Amino acid sequence: MPKRTDIKSIMIIGAGPIVIGQACEFDYSGAQACKALKEEGYRVILVNSNPATIMTDPGLADATYIEPITPEIVAKIIEKERPDALLPTMGGQTGLNTSLALEEMGVLEKFGVEMIGAKREAIEMAEDRKLFREAMDRLGIENPKATICTAPKDANGKKDLAAGVAIALEALEEIGLPAIIRPAFTMGGTGGGIAYNREDYEFYCRSGMDASPMGQILIDESLLGWKEFEMEVVRDTADNAIIVCSIENVDPMGVHTGDSITVAPALTLTDKEYQIMRNHSIAVLREIGVETGGSNVQWAVNPADGRMVVIEMNPRVSRSSALASKATGFPIAKIAAKLAVGFTLDELDNDITGVTPASFEPTIDYVVTKIPKFAFEKFPGSEPYLTTAMKSVGEAMAIGRTIHESLQKALASMESGLTGFDEIEIPGAPDKAAITKAISKTTPDRMRTIAQAMRHGMSDEDIHATTMFDPWFLARIREIIEAEEGIRKNGLPVTEDGLRRIKMMGFTDARLGKLTGRDEDNVRRARLNLGVKAVFKRIDTCAAEFEAQTPYMYSTYETPMMGDVECEARPSDRKKVVILGGGPNRIGQGIEFDYCCCHACYALTDAGYETIMVNCNPETVSTDYDTSDRLYFEPLTFEHVMEILRVEQENGTLHGVIVQFGGQTPLKIAQALHDEGIPILGTTPDMIDLAEDRERFADLVKSLGLKQPNNGIAHSDAEAFEIAKQIGFPLVIRPSYVLGGRAMEIVRDQSQLERYISEAVVVSGDSPVLLDSYLSGAVELDVDALSDGENVHVAGIMQHIEEAGVHSGDSACSLPPYSLSRDIIAQVEVQTRALAKALNVVGLMNIQFAIKANDAGEQEIFLIEVNPRASRTVPFVAKATDSAIASIAARIMAGEPLSNFPLRAPYDADAAYDDVLPLGDPMTLADPNMPWFSVKEAVLPFARFPGVDTILGPEMRSTGEVMGWDRDFPRAFLKAQMGAGNMLPRTGNVFLSIKDADKTDDVLKAARILVDQTFTIVATRGTATWLSSHDIPCQIVNKVYEGRPDITDMMKDGQIHLVMNTTEGAQAVEDSKSIRSIALYDKIPYYTTAAGTYAAALAIKAQAEDEIGVKSLQG
Repeated sequence: MPKRTDIKSIMIIGAGPIVIGQACEFDYSGAQACKALKEEGYRVILVNSNPATIMTDPGLADATYIEPITPEIVAKIIEKERPDALLPTMGGQTGLNTSLALEEMGVLEKFGVEMIGAKREAIEMAEDRKLFREAMDRLGIENPKATICTAPKDANGKKDLAAGVAIALEALEEIGLPAIIRPAFTMGGTGGGIAYNREDYEFYCRSGMDASPMGQILIDESLLGWKEFEMEVVRDTADNAIIVCSIENVDPMGVHTGDSITVAPALTLTDKEYQIMRNHSIAVLREIGVETGGSNVQWAVNPADGRMVVIEMNPRVSRSSALASKATGFPIAKIAAKLAVGFTLDELDNDITGVTPASFEPTIDYVVTKIPKFAFEKFPGSEPYLTTAMKSVGEAMAIGRTIHESLQKALASMESGLTGFDEIEIPGAPDKAAITKAISKTTPDRMRTIAQAMRHGMSDEDIHATTMFDPWFLARIREIIEAEEGIRKNGLPVTEDGLRRIKMMGFTDARLGKLTGRDEDNVRRARLNLGVKAVFKRIDTCAAEFEAQTPYMYSTYETPMMGDVECEARPSDRKKVVILGGGPNRIGQGIEFDYCCCHACYALTDAGYETIMVNCNPETVSTDYDTSDRLYFEPLTFEHVMEILRVEQENGTLHGVIVQFGGQTPLKIAQALHDEGIPILGTTPDMIDLAEDRERFADLVKSLGLKQPNNGIAHSDAEAFEIAKQIGFPLVIRPSYVLGGRAMEIVRDQSQLERYISEAVVVSGDSPVLLDSYLSGAVELDVDALSDGENVHVAGIMQHIEEAGVHSGDSACSLPPYSLSRDIIAQVEVQTRALAKALNVVGLMNIQFAIKANDAGEQEIFLIEVNPRASRTVPFVAKATDSAIASIAARIMAGEPLSNFPLRAPYDADAAYDDVLPLGDPMTLADPNMPWFSVKEAVLPFARFPGVDTILGPEMRSTGEVMGWDRDFPRAFLKAQMGAGNMLPRTGNVFLSIKDADKTDDVLKAARILVDQTFTIVATRGTATWLSSHDIPCQIVNKVYEGRPDITDMMKDGQIHLVMNTTEGAQAVEDSKSIRSIALYDKIPYYTTAAGTYAAALAIKAQAEDEIGVKSLQG
């Protein structure tokens, strides 16, 4: 039936901050849904707390609320906006759970809001483990042997976890061990795991009940070693159902699908098994009652006897939907949004062919591989083992004509220095027991470890017995290893046919270089001399049955048919700009860079250029086929990018390549591209290098008369110790050329320095280590600026809330600064302009300053670092100032002057919060001194890495961010805390333990505010003495080592509601680790810096004063 006309406005709830298990796939699905519904003429109201997303750009929805996603706040927005319908399926688990909560609170009924896309009954039947089992029994589809346990409520209505675990222990007899524990209503397997013994079992039952909002867990029989599959299904109201994509996990059951290497289509099912799974998947959707949109059904198959069981189903657009959409070219989220408003599949067109309807089931004639990216190295103390709880922070996807090509391209896309199946050292090899032990561990490198076991002579049978990897995959990996052996023995093939045969298996030039002892350049020249070049194929959703209209392409090597290889690139005769993306997301380089790439595409398309996007990240908006004019889904290596540029230069003119928007990834190959004569737009690679190169940069700073903290650069261990003597402790030490503070540490004494030097110099390879005096207690600033080489515009000045020493990506920050004088800000602006001109910046730049009082009490400005490229603060600044600075930067890089973008009049500073201020034109420059405050808060994934200390430091560990904005700093900070999930208490007991350096007026003010708000202060002896001397009442509690009962006992008994604890010195940090750990797992808000403590106190006061208001960006 055609679209509904009885609804006019639709609310979409986004997924909030990027966390492990719920990443930027939901920015992709939310952005798609906004576009799809707007083009059908509906008024779209979007709620999402994450400023780094494309979907929160003011142009995507009609009313955009960057507000915390809590049921209470969303209820206020519903009351204000009165939407006719709510679409809950686009915001991951957050969107689903918030929508269910609004339904239960009666908000939807009160304001007459209809839930579309998935009804409450369907969501509950799929998410509630018990209802789902009953539905499967009705269909006669087998479930794993399992039981469901729910923690009972105690007298206060809280979950009684101890009683819950007791119930779970009774069930243990029936299920047996090992058992798999899965919490209900959660995502990414949070809290669950595999129990091999009774102790594990009790631990996971407890953490699972705690993680589930309902206190409900499912305890499954172990299916370890079974094959795992996912089916992406779309169904409409007319009961048309199609399988968009079947996905097979290369890793057997026991590893979360988000952490598994996966391939599409499923490769090891017989046709009969596939048809049974397909029919069952559609039957599951019918029974659950999902009638509009995408769902994902997970299956397990026992390789011994073919027994097939259903594991679970997500009644929403899931994490795999993005992968399935990119793998097939079928835009699941867009179609699902249209189905939710009444369309049927046969009424919608397939964008890619332009001639087939959306009810035409996609088929693909290539193999897609996804490999996840992990960040274990950032969490010392965590073990790099993969389980049923998801831990990956990003993923890369590759497309090839064969499994060999697809796998090797995926490995080359990983951004971890791999060129293919690189060798990996197995301790104790070639001893068979040592190899068996290595391959039995579920680590991120397991597939390469298996390849190494083959090199050591282990048979496929033995590998299969240990790992349960399907023999078909093992045979394919062995073919690659055998081909490598041949190349090692016989050298690089010298015939065109011979070399092409190897390239068809996906070997990169760099890998061939390693195997033959040449450098990559040498292999590349030999290959081009023989005329072996990549060709490009289009993704057409129909295995070449119809011609693809959309230029969405991947490279492959193919044998010529009839004397010619078919290349479908067909480059246009236009003026073109190539934008290099950021590759797989990781900590330190996330969605913010993708946001910049998308803006470059939009802005340059508007300016009349043909935009060409190159990226290999399936989660993001930049790899949508409608973001750029042409899309190449390829690894961001020199070899792959050069093949694309070679083809694109065959027609039209290449205006240039943008390398500054994809983080470190494209910068790594910028110089090599430049050397090949490729025009690089914007700031030159040489100037970017100057800013990264310590010695060159120090000379520039001196010539400009600016200050840097005392520093030195060491090329050897001895030199490092010598410099440390001159600078003095504490100092910050780091390798040169890193992103996200990788391996950066604050070193407090000689022994710590010795330990670091033995580990860190390895990190930097040929490059030296840098030592800086640590400016303890200084205030840090981040400044973003635009420049065209002549004129400079300061776009945003952000004051960090955490003091110097906390990585800027992990620190909360405020725009405009909340406690600095106008005079300091004016000086910062002058220094920013001087640096931009000296570095000849064309485009964006980011500078970090530190402000610290000298002995005479005067504030001094120190320069920490300069990045003449887009940085992770860009989207936040754009949202906070209503100015699309990434779009403007792209136009400047393409050659427009800054003067083309006028500076608009400032917003009325006296306007009341409720006044409607018309939104400024995003293509104008804004005065960064806004009349309201925007606060960014980082979201950290510590709960997924048990045993890791949660104290913040100079190495970045956050996965995402939220923004809160309001008329003053305390309210904005409060909203940012709520958005990040830190619910601040209104009364209760607060624990204070403050190091001597932090015993400042601000902390006293914070303590007085808390006393006024009826909090009781509990403090350690030193802090209590200091507070009492200032007439602040407090109780004394023992430190962790001062005898029992101590502070941790109080916390475990639920007597502490807020923790404010700042520490210094290695021993004190170690002693207080248990406090931070309990605060994390018992969800007690905790602050580990003095400035954070003060900001939290201001927010608690603001929370008590009045109701929290909500306001859209558009007004």
